[in-house]
Amino acid sequence: MSSVAVLTQESFAEHRSGLIPQQLKVTTLNSEEESDPPTYKDAFPPLPEKAACLENAQEPAGAWSNKIRPIKASVITQVFHVPLEERKYKDMNQFGEGEQAKICLEIMQRTGAHLELSLAKDQGLSIMVSGKLDAVMKARKDIVARLQTQASATVPIPKEHHRFVIGKNGEKLQDLELKTATKIQIPRPDDPSNQIKITGTKEGIEKARHEVLLISAEQDKRAVERLEVEKAFHPFIAGPYNRLVGEIMQETGTRINIPPPSVNRTEIVFTGEKEQLAQAVARIKKIYEEKKKKTTTIAVEVKKSQHKYVIGPKGNSLQEILERTGVSVEIPPSDSVSETVILRGEPEKLGQALTEVYAKANSFTVSSVSAPSWLHRFIIGKKGQNLAKITQQMPKANIAEVEVSIPAKLHNSLIGTKGRLIRSIMEECGGVHIHFPVEGSGSDTVVIRGPSSDVEKAKKQLLHLAEEKINRMDYVEINIDHKFHRHLIGKNGANINRIKDQYKVSVRIPPDSEKSNLIRIEGDPQGVQQAKRELLELASRMENERTKDLIIEQRFHRTIIGQKGERIREIRDKFPEVIINFPDPAQKSDVVQLRGPKNEVEKCTKYMQKMVADLVENSYSISVPIFKQFHKNIIGKGGANIKKIREESNTKIDLPAENSNSETIVITGKRANCEAARSRILSIQKDLVMMDSLDHFLCYKIVGPFVPAMQGLWAGMGSYKPAPVSTGIQKALQELLLRSAFLAEPFAAVALQTKSFTVDIRAKPEYHKFLIGKGGGKIRKVRDSTGARIIFPVAEDKDQDLITIVGKEDAVREAQKELEALIQNLDNVVEDYMLVEPKHHRHFVIRRGQVLREIAEEYGGVMVSFPRSGTQSDKVTLKGAKDCVEAAKKRIQEIIEDLEAQVTVECAIPQKFHRSVMGPKGSRIQQITRDYNVQIKFPDREENPGQSAEQAIQENGDEAGEGREADPGSPRRCDIIIISGRKEKCEAAKEALEALVPVTIEVEVPFDLHRYIIGQKGSGIRKMMDEFEVNIHVPAPELQSDIIAITGLAANLGRAKAGLLERVKELQAEQEDRALRSFKLSVTVDPKYHPKIIGRKGAVITQIRLEHDVNIQFPDKDDGSQAQDQITITGYEKNTEAARDAILKIVGELEQMVSEDVPLDHRVHARIIGARGKAIRKIMDEFKVDIRFPQSGAPDPNCVTVTGLPENVEEAIDHILNLEEEYLADVVDSEALQVYMKPPAHEEYKAPSKGFVVRDAPWTASSSEKAPDMSSSEEFPSFGAQVAPKTLPWGPKR
Repeated sequence: MSSVAVLTQESFAEHRSGLIPQQLKVTTLNSEEESDPPTYKDAFPPLPEKAACLENAQEPAGAWSNKIRPIKASVITQVFHVPLEERKYKDMNQFGEGEQAKICLEIMQRTGAHLELSLAKDQGLSIMVSGKLDAVMKARKDIVARLQTQASATVPIPKEHHRFVIGKNGEKLQDLELKTATKIQIPRPDDPSNQIKITGTKEGIEKARHEVLLISAEQDKRAVERLEVEKAFHPFIAGPYNRLVGEIMQETGTRINIPPPSVNRTEIVFTGEKEQLAQAVARIKKIYEEKKKKTTTIAVEVKKSQHKYVIGPKGNSLQEILERTGVSVEIPPSDSVSETVILRGEPEKLGQALTEVYAKANSFTVSSVSAPSWLHRFIIGKKGQNLAKITQQMPKANIAEVEVSIPAKLHNSLIGTKGRLIRSIMEECGGVHIHFPVEGSGSDTVVIRGPSSDVEKAKKQLLHLAEEKINRMDYVEINIDHKFHRHLIGKNGANINRIKDQYKVSVRIPPDSEKSNLIRIEGDPQGVQQAKRELLELASRMENERTKDLIIEQRFHRTIIGQKGERIREIRDKFPEVIINFPDPAQKSDVVQLRGPKNEVEKCTKYMQKMVADLVENSYSISVPIFKQFHKNIIGKGGANIKKIREESNTKIDLPAENSNSETIVITGKRANCEAARSRILSIQKDLVMMDSLDHFLCYKIVGPFVPAMQGLWAGMGSYKPAPVSTGIQKALQELLLRSAFLAEPFAAVALQTKSFTVDIRAKPEYHKFLIGKGGGKIRKVRDSTGARIIFPVAEDKDQDLITIVGKEDAVREAQKELEALIQNLDNVVEDYMLVEPKHHRHFVIRRGQVLREIAEEYGGVMVSFPRSGTQSDKVTLKGAKDCVEAAKKRIQEIIEDLEAQVTVECAIPQKFHRSVMGPKGSRIQQITRDYNVQIKFPDREENPGQSAEQAIQENGDEAGEGREADPGSPRRCDIIIISGRKEKCEAAKEALEALVPVTIEVEVPFDLHRYIIGQKGSGIRKMMDEFEVNIHVPAPELQSDIIAITGLAANLGRAKAGLLERVKELQAEQEDRALRSFKLSVTVDPKYHPKIIGRKGAVITQIRLEHDVNIQFPDKDDGSQAQDQITITGYEKNTEAARDAILKIVGELEQMVSEDVPLDHRVHARIIGARGKAIRKIMDEFKVDIRFPQSGAPDPNCVTVTGLPENVEEAIDHILNLEEEYLADVVDSEALQVYMKPPAHEEYKAPSKGFVVRDAPWTASSSEKAPDMSSSEEFPSFGAQVAPKTLPWGPKR
C-alpha cells in the first residue's frame, strides 16, 4: 500500500483524532523508548453495520463518517477582526475614506483578493477577505502589518537551531510568517545573539512563538558525537570509493563526516538520533580496532614525478588498489620533497599491493625535446592541430614521457595559430600528449607523453619542425612605453591587425596588468624588420603628442559641438591630428582636453579660444514678457514675422512652448542687436493691445443693443483678423457715441480716427489668387509695407468681388494704390504666340524649365507655354501683361539667334588636368559658364589609354598605316574639351580654361621626413593641399627620392612651396629635440628594491617619470641576458640625472629599513587583511611599514613579514599580535559552532523510512484464520442503498 510509506506520526495522530473515543487507544512515548505499533483494527476501524446504516440514514454513524470531507472550493472567505485599541487609523471623519481605504485598495491590487470593511458598534474593524487561499493569506498578512498596531517579542533558542527555522532557501521561514501573519527576524550567523524577534499582533506572536519552540524541541532530540581515529586508518573506514561508510550511514540513518585526505584532522563526526548514532559509532570503532591489530606498514621509494601515476585521475588508482588488495597507499603531499610511499594493510596482501604500485608508477616514462620557447606556439599549430596530429597516430599502450629541448622563442610558432600546428602533430602520432612550458617562464623544455613506441616518432617530428622554423623564421623584441600600447593596438585592434596582415607577422603586446614595455614580433625576417620599423615610428609619433586642458564654460559645450555634432566635426576636419574630448555633462566640468602634435594642439587651442570669445560676445540675453495671446501674432503665418526679426537683427529668439504657461520671450545675441529685436517685438505688442482694448471695450461695456449691427466688427477682432467694416457699422458706431458719450466718446472717437478707417475695392474673383500670390507672398508684402489689413471674401459671402482694407487712413490709402495697380495690370493681361523651331524647344525646357523660369522672373511673371514633346508644332504661347509679353518675346528671339549663331570650339587640355580645371565640385567651370554664357562639355574618362591604343593598332594593322599616318603630336580624344556658344564668347572661355591648367614645380625634401609630411592617414598632406589649393605628389618609399612635386595654378605654387619648406623646418627641429630626449643613463640598484621603487600599481615610478619627464626601464626578470640590477633612464640629460637622484634617495631610505618575520595564525589572516585589503592598508599607512602575507601553498602558512624602520616595525608587530589574539577567540568559537551547522547536501544520508507498521493485519494472519471474502457484502458492505450494476453488451465502462 503506497499510503503506508508516506504516513508520518503527525498525520497518523490527525487521522486518529477523527475516531470515536471508544476506539482510541492512547499510548505514551518516552524519549528513551518507543510504544508498540497500533493494531490493524485500531488504525482501520470496521464500517458500521448495514442495519444501522438503513435505520440511521438521516444521521450517519461510525468513525468513518467524520472523515468524509466535502471537496473544498477554490475561493474561500475569511473574516478578520481588529479591536478598537489595536486599530492603527482611529480618527477618520468619514468611514471608507483616508489612508485606511487607500491601503485596502493597494492590498487588493497587489494580492488579487477582495476586501470588504465594516465598522462594529464598539468601533472595532471587521474585514472580510475573499479569494484563493494563497491570495487570502497574503492579504491577511498585509492587513495585520498595515492596519493593526504591532507588538514584538523575542524567543531564545540555541544558535545551531536557527537554520532549521529558516529552512531550505528560507522557504520554512516565509511559510511561517505567512501562516502567523508576523515578521520573524533571525540574527545573522556572525551575530552571537540567540534571540529571535517576532513582530505582529498578540495572537500571531503567540502562534509564531509556539511554532519556533516546536522546531527547536524537535532538534533537541538529535545528538552529535566525535570519534578520534588516526588519519592513516580513515581509508579503511571509508572503504573503496566510500562504499563502506555509505552502507553504515544507510543502515543506521546517521550522518558520518570523515575529513578528506587534504585536511589534517583526525576526528570523525557523527550526527543523528541517539540510538542509531550509538550503533554507527560502535561499528566504526570495531573496524578501527580490528585494522589497528591486523595491519602493518612498508615504505618504498618512488620517484616524485611518478607519484601522480600512482594516484591516478581523481585518486582512482589508489581506490582501485584498496579495492583489489585491501591495502591503503599513502602518498606524500605535492609540496613535500619526500619520495617515500607508505603501504598499510594485512601482511599477506602487501606484496600484491606493492606490485601494483610499481606497475602504475612505471607505466609512464619521460622524454624531453629542446625547442626555443618562442617557437612553441607555432609547433602547437592553430587550435592544437599539429600536436593532435602527432599524438593521435600512436596507440595508447606502453605509455612513455620524453623531454625535448626547443628554444623558447620557437614555441609560439610550433604551436601555430590557435594551436592548429601542434594539434596536427598529436593527431598524426596517435594520441600523444605534448606539453609546452608556461609562456614567459624562459624554459625550452617540451614534454611528450604517450605510448613508448610513438614518443620517439613525435620527438623527431617536433625537432624537424623546430629546425624548419628556425631556418625560415625570426623574432625581435622592442621596448615601447606601455602607455602607448593601446594606441598601437588601435580601435578594436585595427592598427595592430593591419600590421599583422600587411607584413605576415605575429605581434605579441603584453596586457595592461603587466605594465611591461616589451613587444615581441615573430615571423618572416623581412616582415619582422618592417613591422618593427613601423611600430617604432608610431611610438615616436605618439611621444611627440601633447595634451592640453582648455577651460570652456560648460554652457558653451553644446553650442561648440553643434546640432548632431556638425560644428565639432568641422573643427576636427580642420585639425584632423588633434583629438578633442569634452567632459560628460553629468560631471559639470569645464575642462576640454586636446591631444595631438604640439603645433596642431596650439593652433586648435587658439581657434577654439577665438570661437569661445565670439560665443561670449553673442551670448548676451534679454527676457521680454509678452502676453501669451500675442505670441502667435509675433510668430506670424508660417513663422514669417519671427523669421524676419531674427534675420534683420541677427539674433536668436526663443519662444516658450505652446502648452507652457510662460509668457517670456528670450532674445540672445549681441547687446545692440538684442535691444533692436526687443523694440520690434514690443512695438508689435503695443499695436495689438490697442486693437484688443477697443474690441473688449465695445463688446463688454456699451455694445448691448447694437450687437447685430456690430457682430462683423468684433467677430474678426476677437482673433485679431477684423471682419470688413462697412459704412453701416460706422453709422452704428456714430450713433453709439451719441447714446454713450459719457462712457465711450474719448476712446471710440480715437478708435474711429486711428484704427477704423476702411476702404472697399472690387476685383474679379479669378484675380484674387494672383493678388494673394503663391503662399500669400504678394499680399503679405503689401501688408508688411503699409501696415494695413486686407480682407478677401470667403465662400459664404454674397459679394465675392468686394475686398476690404482696414487700418490707419494713410496706411489704407497706400495699400489701396498698390492693390489697384496690381488689379490694373491684371486687366491688361494678353495672350500672344510666336513661332519657334522644334529643334530649339529643348534648350528652353531642359533642367526643369530653368530658362523659362528666368524669363518669368525677369519679365513680370509672364507665362510661356511650349508644345508637348513628341508633337511637331512650332507655336509657343505667351500670357501676361502686354508690355511683359512683348519683352519676353524679344528675349526668346535673342536666345534663338544665339542658338543659331552657336559654334563649337575644341580646347585640348591633357586629361590628367581636367579635375584641377573643374575645381571643387565643378565650381570653376560653373563660373566660366555663367561669365561667358557658353556650354562646356568634358570628354569621358579613358580608363586604360595604353591598352586602347594597342587594340587600335591590332584592329587596323598595315591597312591603317597605308591610309594615314598617326600624328604623334595630335591631341587624344580624351583630352579635348568642347565649348559651345557664340564664337567670341567661346574664344574667351577657351582662354579662361587654358589659364586654369596647372603647372608643376619640384621641391627637395629629405626622404626621412616624407612620412611626417604625409601625416596620419595622409591628413598632413591633405591639409596642405586644401590650404594652398594645389596637388602635392610624394614619391613612393621604394624610390628613396628626395623630390616632392607640387602641381597647381602658378599663383598658388609660391605659397605652397613656402608652406612646405616651413613644415620641413618644423620637422627638423622636432628631430633634433627627439635626439636630445634620447639620452640614456643607467643606475645600479639591488633588484630587491625594485618593487619599492615601482610602488603599488606603479604609483612611485609614475610620479618620478611625470615629475622629470623621463622614461624609466626596469630589467626583465625572465631575460637572463639583462643585468638585473641595472635601471635605464631615458630623456633629456638634465632630467635623467634628476630622476637618478630621486631613485637613489628612495634606495637610501630603503637600506635603513629592516624586515622581521612574525608567526601569525593563518586562520586570522583574512580578518587582518580586511575586505579588498582595506584593513591591512590602514595598518601599513598608520605605522608606515610594509606587511607581506604568505601565498597559498607556502611552506610556513603562518609566517608574515613586516618591513620598515626598526621602531615602526616593532609597533606594527605589537598591533597585529593584539589583533591576532582578539580574532583567534572568534575563530575558535566559530569552529565550535560549525559542528552544529547544516552539513553539505552531498553528505546527507537519510535513513530509509520503515513506513507505517500495524499489528494483527489480515495479511499476517496464521493459516488457521480465514481470510476475508472480498465478494461478500457482509465483509465489505457498500455505502447507503444497494444499486444493481448496469451491464453493457461490450463489458463494463472503464
